[in-house]
Amino acid sequence: MTRFRVFAGALVALGVVALMAACLPPRHYDLVVSRGRVIDPETQFDAIADIGIIGDKIAEISVTPLQGKVEIDASGAIVAPGFIDIHSHSPTPLGTYYAVMDGVTTQLDLEAGAFPVSDYGYMLAEGALLNYGASVSHMAIRIKVIEGRDQSYLFSPKGAVMPGDAFTRQATADEIEAMRRLLEDGLRAGGLGIGLLLDYMTLAVSDAELKMIFEVAAAFKAPIAVHVRRGLPGDPAGLREIVALAEATGAPVMICHIGHSAMQAVGNWLAEIDAANARGARIITENLSYAAGGTAIGADVFGRDWRKIFNIDYGDVQWTETGEWLTKERWDYFRKTNPAGMINHHYVKEAWMETAFKWPRMMVSSDVTPSFTRDRLANPNIAGTFSRFLGHYVRDRQLMSWPEALARTSFLQAKWLEAIAPAFKRKGRLQVGADADIVIFDPEAIRETADYGKPYQESRGIRGLIVAGRRLVENGVLVPELFPGQRLLGR
Repeated sequence: MTRFRVFAGALVALGVVALMAACLPPRHYDLVVSRGRVIDPETQFDAIADIGIIGDKIAEISVTPLQGKVEIDASGAIVAPGFIDIHSHSPTPLGTYYAVMDGVTTQLDLEAGAFPVSDYGYMLAEGALLNYGASVSHMAIRIKVIEGRDQSYLFSPKGAVMPGDAFTRQATADEIEAMRRLLEDGLRAGGLGIGLLLDYMTLAVSDAELKMIFEVAAAFKAPIAVHVRRGLPGDPAGLREIVALAEATGAPVMICHIGHSAMQAVGNWLAEIDAANARGARIITENLSYAAGGTAIGADVFGRDWRKIFNIDYGDVQWTETGEWLTKERWDYFRKTNPAGMINHHYVKEAWMETAFKWPRMMVSSDVTPSFTRDRLANPNIAGTFSRFLGHYVRDRQLMSWPEALARTSFLQAKWLEAIAPAFKRKGRLQVGADADIVIFDPEAIRETADYGKPYQESRGIRGLIVAGRRLVENGVLVPELFPGQRLLGR
């Protein structure tokens, strides 16, 4: 069959192409996904079609049947670009298993990052289910410069990150310059931007240091992913300092988990972002599909009046590893004896989530906490983030159309990262020449089953997953001993 690229504006030609195809000998593909509702978020192509795959690339999209060595019947399913999780802290065998069972084909940590970036995913060195990568970690660089020790990621073979002087002491001018050089080194080594955990270092990062970070990002045209400094509920001061720097330097910026940071003021924050973008800034944001926040009990914010900041009390907090709901006594005990331990604090309202997801350029992310073994619980984001978004917010709540939703799960992320990593020009799309990273799901069945206290539950409705042209999930079951994932680096 004649190869062709399907674009929204070319639909009128499909009848002619089909007629020509009937006169040509059939072409055989390595893999064919047949008779699914194929949706490409970029071109808005939306039709019952077949996808022909050769190697790790999409070779053809056709409204007439194709033939392949292996064929997947996608009748009744939506066929979409594999989901891209831009904010995951669990590059572990357990974390990636539940990610792929939720439809994820690419997992990144842009918020925390790593330094060196090659240390993100060190536990996947023997084989990765999905694609993975990280930004350059300002946190890791600050620890190296301020404390003189290496802590390349939130966890490493040396253990989990622990609060120290790097989280509380302001840097000297010489130290700021040392950090500048290391950030530049990290970007040259393939970092997917700069990760800035600003709220975890609220008093430590000075205006001069923050300006330096934005200057480096602007010079390298590298995006910054920032967890803004948190004030009282809805206080926009943390957002505004980032917006001002984004406008002054031209650095592209991603505000992390905006619903969890802005709280009841999320609509106002998004309006301020819109206004800044209208003035020429380049600011995007992302949001979780689960309402609770998940982080370490030793985080900086919990050294402040956190109950007032989040408008919650001790009984609204869970010790993640066991699901235990805390009392003041248990809170004090864990904060003193295990500051790196993870908690879920329940403070986000459903109305804030819906306001966030309605924003046209909102991206979906998991913000999953590190997960290693099933006997140590995690937050449910690890297993149900994307299925919850599609099942609850798209199908049940009808906040948007399927094409709009699939832009939020894949295309917007890929488009955002193209400038720093050209490999993303081939991801987040279903087009000829695109990477064959594909998810097949049942729109009527898709939903999360993971919940707080029960995180390790595979999502329902994910019928198939293809990574780099390899069939990784078949009929909802992982194919064993298959590791098609690759590390993704910046230019």
